[in-house]
Amino acid sequence: MPPRPVSRPVARNRRPAAPPAATRCAWAEGSDSLRRYHDTEWGVPLHGDRALFELLSLEGAQAGLSWRSVLDRRDGYRAAYHDFAIDRVAAMTAAELETVLRTGNLIRNRLKVFSVRENARAAQRVIAAEGSLDAFVWSFVDGRPITARRAGPPPAETEASRRMSKALRARGFRFVGPTICYAFMQAAGLVDDHAPACFRAGAPG
Repeated sequence: MPPRPVSRPVARNRRPAAPPAATRCAWAEGSDSLRRYHDTEWGVPLHGDRALFELLSLEGAQAGLSWRSVLDRRDGYRAAYHDFAIDRVAAMTAAELETVLRTGNLIRNRLKVFSVRENARAAQRVIAAEGSLDAFVWSFVDGRPITARRAGPPPAETEASRRMSKALRARGFRFVGPTICYAFMQAAGLVDDHAPACFRAGAPG
């Protein structure tokens, strides 16, 4: 039988739920789970190697799909990948990953399922070289969130996300194209990209 889902708090200061009449970013109005995620997690500065590795893995799983399809399976991903403990994921065997592919409550794409192990091994190399995945990721914004305020929709990628993508790929990460990296930067709070009318725009982490 597949392992039971494991839930845990992520390493960030979650925001309280929005008031009932709050205006949100348009993408967040698709479901209750998206609203909760937007209101309490998305764009809040995220720290900690395990938490950042989890988010990067989930953003990679989203490639070509909707974020909701991954978010609604987040507990399944946590259960399948040992709560995203980097060393444990890096040590997963092919047989374990085949079990995940057959039975896991996640997106059953072979390349994506196996890429999480490869990315864990790449994360180990980054930690050995840079001291932490946290320091490495946040170096692309000089350690401080960037406030992005624009009249139109946000871009699919930026110069910073292209640099991050290139650096991650050079270190052996997969499913880390510039668009995925920008989505990761938005979600992890490296960029405050809430719409100007959103109640979360400019809110402190």
